[in-house]
Amino acid sequence: MYIIVGGTGRVGSAVAKALLAEGEAVTIVTRNAEKAGAWRRRGAEIALADVHDVASLRTVFRRGKRAFLLNPNADISSDTDREERETVRCLLEAIEGSGLEKVVAQSTMGAQPGEQCGDLSALYELEAGLRSQPIPASIIRAAYYYSNWDAMVGPVTKDGVLSTMLPADLTLPMVAPEDLGRVAARLLQEPIGRIGIYPVEGPERYSPNDVAAAFAAALGRTVRVDVIPREAWEDAYRRLGFSDAAAHSYARMTALTVDGPEYPEDAIRGSISLQTYIDELVRGSS
Repeated sequence: MYIIVGGTGRVGSAVAKALLAEGEAVTIVTRNAEKAGAWRRRGAEIALADVHDVASLRTVFRRGKRAFLLNPNADISSDTDREERETVRCLLEAIEGSGLEKVVAQSTMGAQPGEQCGDLSALYELEAGLRSQPIPASIIRAAYYYSNWDAMVGPVTKDGVLSTMLPADLTLPMVAPEDLGRVAARLLQEPIGRIGIYPVEGPERYSPNDVAAAFAAALGRTVRVDVIPREAWEDAYRRLGFSDAAAHSYARMTALTVDGPEYPEDAIRGSISLQTYIDELVRGSS
C-alpha cells in the first residue's frame, strides 16, 4: 500500500493516478471528505486526517509500506512560514515509528536555509529532517510549477496582460505537476536502497515572455507581459490576500528566485511542454 499525503492536490493526485494506473494499492490522505467519492471510484482508499494530527497521521502511515510526503501550502492569510514549519515538524514526527520502509518527498530546486523566504526554507528543513532519520528517503527537487500561472488565465483572456514579478526574459526551469507525479510514482516503486536527490523539470526552460507567447497561441490574441517592480511586490501580495508576514516572506522568496540559484544541468526531464499545459488550461477555463 502506498500512502499519498496531499493526494487531492495537483502533484499528489498525479502520483496517485500514476500508481492506480499500474494496479497499485493507494490510500489518499485528505481533510476534504467531499473529494473521497471520486477517489474511491478510481479504486483508492481514503484516510480522513489532518497533517497536524500526528497520532492520526502515524496510524494512517502504518497501513502502508511507502509514502509520498508533500508539505501543503499554508493559508496565505496566516503566518505561512510558521504554519509550514509546523507542518514539516508534524510530518517528520508522524513517520517516526510508522513502520514505513521508504518515503519520497516533494521539495524545490531553490531549497535553502534561512528565515522568511517562504517554501524555500520550510522545504529545506523537510529535506534536513529526512536526512537525519532512519527511513530511506528520496527527495524530488521540483522546478517552478507551470500551475503557478493558472491564476492568470482569466486576466490574460480578458485583457491580454500577463502580470508577473519575474523579469520578462528570465529563463527558469519549469515543470508540469503531472510530470512530477509520474517521477514520484516511479521513485516510490524503486528498490528500498535506491534513494537520492532528484531535480525534475520540463522538456525546456521558459521565461514569462514564453508564457505570454503560449497564452497568445492558445487564445489567438496578443498577450503582453507586465512586470511588477520589486518595490511593489509586498503590496501586490497583500492585495491578493496575503498577511503582512506572508507577503514579506513571499516577496523575499521571489527575490531569491529572480536573483537566482544555480540550477542543475542533470535534471530528470518531463515530457509535457509549456504550450501543451497552457492549451489545456485555456480549454478547461472556457
